[in-house]
Amino acid sequence: MSMSDPLGDMLTRIRNAQRARHVACVAPASKLRANVLEALRREGYIRGFKLEEIRTGIAQLRIELKYTDGEPVIKEIHRVSKPGRRVYSKIKELPRVYAGLGVSILSTPRGVLSDAEARAANVGGEVLCRVF
Repeated sequence: MSMSDPLGDMLTRIRNAQRARHVACVAPASKLRANVLEALRREGYIRGFKLEEIRTGIAQLRIELKYTDGEPVIKEIHRVSKPGRRVYSKIKELPRVYAGLGVSILSTPRGVLSDAEARAANVGGEVLCRVF
């Protein structure tokens, strides 16, 4: 069965694994997912991720989750722009997540960036997800 929202599926896998206190989780690989994970790693929400090849042409991402004092670093992770309703934002109109404590991940013409990186580059785009 095909998946209508692959990025939403990956975010749900991360959310469920953190609630179950798993060390890592896996998700099917794609460039967009890898770019979102790289943005999350840069912002300090995950330890890292690896691209693992299952068989020729089929790969998966192993995501290493991060905890502080036994509590998950990611408290909330929500998909904003969905396949049925895309959400775009100019950089001046992009709201701060929890007054700057959280982060928005955007797909911009310069790649997948966090809201702070997008503000520094002065570029808006599609708001993929919000993390706190």
